[in-house]
Amino acid sequence: MSSTADKIAGTANQAIGKIKKGVGEATDNPKLKGEGQLQEAKGKVQEAVGDAKAALKKVADL
Repeated sequence: MSSTADKIAGTANQAIGKIKKGVGEATDNPKLKGEGQLQEAKGKVQEAVGDAKAALKKVADL
């Protein structure tokens, strides 16, 4: 996956995770809230991977 694709997927997972977490809190559903927190964390990791790939590509292009 390219750095841009990782960043896009990470942002999408963060957004979906926030929605799930919010719905879980609103409906008092701890399972859904937990799933949302995990998906949000996964998105943050994906975004960081994309940033790292972009940084490595910059170094390689020097």
